[in-house]
Amino acid sequence: MADAGDVFDVIVIGAGPAGETVAARVVRGGLTAAVVEERLAGGECSYYACIPSKALLRPVGLAAEVRRMPGLELRGAIDTAAVLARRDEAVSHLDDGGQVSWIESVPAVFVRGRGRLAGPLRVDVTRPEGGVRALRARHAVVIATGGDPLIPAIPGLREARPWTNREATSVRRVPKRLIVIGGGPVACEMAQALHALGAEETTMLVRGDRLLGRVEPFAGELLADSLRRSGIDLRFGCTPVRAERPVPGGPVTVHAGDGSVVEADEILVATGRVPAVAGIGLETVGLEGRGPITVDASMRAIGVPGGWLYAVGDVNGRNRLTHMGKYQARVCGDVIVARATGTPDDLPGLRDIADDLGAPQVIFTDPEICAVGRTESQARADGFRVRAVEYDMGAVAGAYLQADGYTGRAKAVVDEDRRVLLGVTFAGPGVADLLHAATIAVTAEIPLDRLWHAVPAFPTVSEIWLRLLEEYGL
Repeated sequence: MADAGDVFDVIVIGAGPAGETVAARVVRGGLTAAVVEERLAGGECSYYACIPSKALLRPVGLAAEVRRMPGLELRGAIDTAAVLARRDEAVSHLDDGGQVSWIESVPAVFVRGRGRLAGPLRVDVTRPEGGVRALRARHAVVIATGGDPLIPAIPGLREARPWTNREATSVRRVPKRLIVIGGGPVACEMAQALHALGAEETTMLVRGDRLLGRVEPFAGELLADSLRRSGIDLRFGCTPVRAERPVPGGPVTVHAGDGSVVEADEILVATGRVPAVAGIGLETVGLEGRGPITVDASMRAIGVPGGWLYAVGDVNGRNRLTHMGKYQARVCGDVIVARATGTPDDLPGLRDIADDLGAPQVIFTDPEICAVGRTESQARADGFRVRAVEYDMGAVAGAYLQADGYTGRAKAVVDEDRRVLLGVTFAGPGVADLLHAATIAVTAEIPLDRLWHAVPAFPTVSEIWLRLLEEYGL
């Protein structure tokens, strides 16, 4: 039985961005909250993913911008030691004291340890110093444990002690030779960053026939051209079948299905993630002990009697993006407050609709790639009557002013029946700041005839909006 001091309105398991946000929202609504975290408060994004990877990529992108601007000169190579030092500052030297203080300022109670469901509205926390602290919730328990890197079942790969995003973003010494398995955002970002910072011989082994399989094909093609120009050995249709590292810390060898063999100092596996649900007690509440946890649009777990269990972020499988996990957390926290206080729980803002429309995403490579909504193929598969238009971003006056030889492309996917945007993709230098306008247009389903009157400023790259609409015929 939990002590009176261990009873809270809401218990959140996981103190990453999604978990922290749930706690803040329920406290804002007048409820009490406890947040349980086994590792670092702030989660994967803060220490091993979004923040450190972008800290590593930003100098690489700036160096590329300088090279594209006549009149400027990059004197010498990138100072890798300085970049790594700034990365260390960005992740607070892996010290979560600031994040813990923020959680406590919400105010919520921070509990260090491994949280595990122990039946309805109950969470047992195994503490680092030993012993178990029993917590009880009055209204809800929220699972926000995130995800873990997936290591494919390739013979010898796990024994070769490969890097995942965690080792890559926290690198202390950049290897001269690097193998990257995968062709998604993490693989592309980290291959480009580490190559520029000292991995002179970088080889990417991509099982499919293109990079970034979830975005428009042209975006992956532009990125592939850029990676090759920088000296990265990009191999498509190359499936690893065996890995060897006879001496711990020594060279690693990867054998591919096409008979090729690659040797390197380190190997980075970036082939996806799995929900982090092992050992959190799902079976004690009637769910399978593996993820993802299926939820409804209010983030309530489906199949749990009493409707007290919720799941947000990577763990529910709806979208593995930090900003979407935080969005789900805002929905979830507000819904919990509404249900706990007996107020309507079906008002606008209390259901997740953004994931179904297509979440915005930026891939911080050079060129940058950003997209929101559906690709053309996705829209057609979903049954829409579609027309797509594209435009060369280098032909926009603002793009010429931004860089010599600016290379980029934009694409808009239109629902012909309603004349609204279903998806937009940009690929080119510095396009990330164009994305939110596209997100508003897609999410708000702004009619093209109205969007035509949103005049882009001259001479900016945002004139691409005008060109896309003109291509459509407006």
